[in-house]
Amino acid sequence: MGISKTAFMRGMQCSKMLWLDKHKPELKVIPPEVQNRLDEGNDFGDRAMAMFGDYEEMSVYLPGTTIPDTKAMVVKTREHLNLGTPVICEAAFSYYNNYCALDILRKTDQGYDIYEVKNSPAVADQFVKDVGFQYYIVSRCKVNIERVYIVTHGEDEKNPFVINDVTEQATGYSEWVNDNIWDLNRMAKEPEEIQVEVGKQCCEPYECWYYGYCHQLENK
Repeated sequence: MGISKTAFMRGMQCSKMLWLDKHKPELKVIPPEVQNRLDEGNDFGDRAMAMFGDYEEMSVYLPGTTIPDTKAMVVKTREHLNLGTPVICEAAFSYYNNYCALDILRKTDQGYDIYEVKNSPAVADQFVKDVGFQYYIVSRCKVNIERVYIVTHGEDEKNPFVINDVTEQATGYSEWVNDNIWDLNRMAKEPEEIQVEVGKQCCEPYECWYYGYCHQLENK
């Protein structure tokens, strides 16, 4: 199994976080306020799917679960690319088992545009890195990407979505992704727990869900 977009971003914040996600996920503690923000972000993303009108959603789940069937999603996405579907949501791609699912993939005259949806009033660099990973994977799957956008929320319900063009910044992260993705794949497979001293990465850009576990070990 390779690295997903979420795993890559978490691994770039802290390699131990990635290792714990893979080997000891039961240790994570997600504060209620953080879970609320995640749920609100999912709701905002669901609403954004229809911002261009009709769409086809690629989400497929393993039987009896809410776990995405990533292989089935990749196959379904390829089918809709071949059909020329104008708007594909949760479009899934895999490159050497490294995986991402795009919020919105919109067909253009020459290829496709990527839209990453964030429930935020402004574009953060972390968001651009996030969509930069997506661009890296999709472009290596031989899909021609013209523009890359981040969708943030507007001031009110009359103008709920703001489209921000981040093409230059996002595509500029391709080399950075390539320089790190293979090391993270290797680290995630290490049999012994990776040792990283606690530091600013415990809270930046997000507070780690293993904060209590790592600081407890540090204080022993």
